[in-house]
Amino acid sequence: MDKKLLSEYMDACAIVKETEQEIQRLKTRRNRTAGGVVAGSNPDFPWQPQHFHISGLMYGYEADRNLHRQEQILEERKKQANEIKIRTEAWMNTIPVRMQRIIQYKIFENLSWEEVAKKMGRKATGNSLRMELERFLKEK
Repeated sequence: MDKKLLSEYMDACAIVKETEQEIQRLKTRRNRTAGGVVAGSNPDFPWQPQHFHISGLMYGYEADRNLHRQEQILEERKKQANEIKIRTEAWMNTIPVRMQRIIQYKIFENLSWEEVAKKMGRKATGNSLRMELERFLKEK
């Protein structure tokens, strides 16, 4: 696991969130209906005026098929991003807790090294934490 894979975790989290929103937008678009009222009359005597309510989907078969295909593509993208998230989170559980905290603060929360040192406490400095993370990533 290296810093590139850890940064992919952040992108994967963003992709999952954005893709869920896009899927919801497509579903809303697919279910949009149009309606109206038409006037007519009884076909037999005595003719009586009647109003009929009609409604239907705004998209034809081809457009609906394209929307469904887009939805499938987005679901696949979301699945791949979720796999990256799960793999990274599982890896995080295998490393020392101190390193989990450093990675959480520096990479996931994007804090400066000085802010990470302040959160870590115990007289840690930004430079010492940076070196510690670099050594750790070289080992892995």
